[in-house]
Amino acid sequence: MPLLPRLVGPTELRDALGDERVRVFDATVLLRRAVDGGPYIVESGRESYARAHIPGAAFADIPGALSDPASPFPFTLPAAGHFATAAGRLGIGDGTHVVAYAQDTPMWATRLWWLLRYFGHDDSSVLDGGLAAWTAAGGQAEQGESGYPPASFTARPRPELLATLDDVREVTQSGSACLVNALSPAAFRGEGPGAYSRPGRIPGSVSVPWNGLVDPATNRFRLYDGSLTEWSARPDLPLVTG
Repeated sequence: MPLLPRLVGPTELRDALGDERVRVFDATVLLRRAVDGGPYIVESGRESYARAHIPGAAFADIPGALSDPASPFPFTLPAAGHFATAAGRLGIGDGTHVVAYAQDTPMWATRLWWLLRYFGHDDSSVLDGGLAAWTAAGGQAEQGESGYPPASFTARPRPELLATLDDVREVTQSGSACLVNALSPAAFRGEGPGAYSRPGRIPGSVSVPWNGLVDPATNRFRLYDGSLTEWSARPDLPLVTG
């Protein structure tokens, strides 16, 4: 059983920091976009990490050590051996539990979480709300660099978790799966300055902007735990059919 839930709150993390199995990582990446559009410039978040991070947390370089160095595209999934070496250098190994967070948007923390899951490491969590939630809850921050002793990481790839270009092309033709576009509504519609080679969306995709899944003030994820079970049990609450 994992040491922590997949989505962990600041209080839960604070209570777990003394456990020698816990590895906390700041996974922040900065994307610099030109005002008039064009490809974004990818920058490491290491400098801002060094200014303030959760005590003991190390830095995980997603576009660098944790991506394919030979790919022409940023954030490309690396080979299993490459990832195993990089993860081991960070101190991630069998028996460790990783907590990933970002300084602002949660997508970098969830990217690290997914990478670990793809390569067979399920003992990982995302800090809900990231560094801002940590400090809002009274958590302290420290400066400088921190790290963990090297470990041995065994990569066990799960190719079923990855969609390839051919997979996506097949979905656009058959409609056999739901293809989600998590970019802004304007980017989905192909409007305004863009950061990609051409404006527009993949045919058949639906718009589910990532920032609609979190509280805009805190970047914390929202979950209605009662779900339809609780709602439908209340005759005074409306339901829509058809």
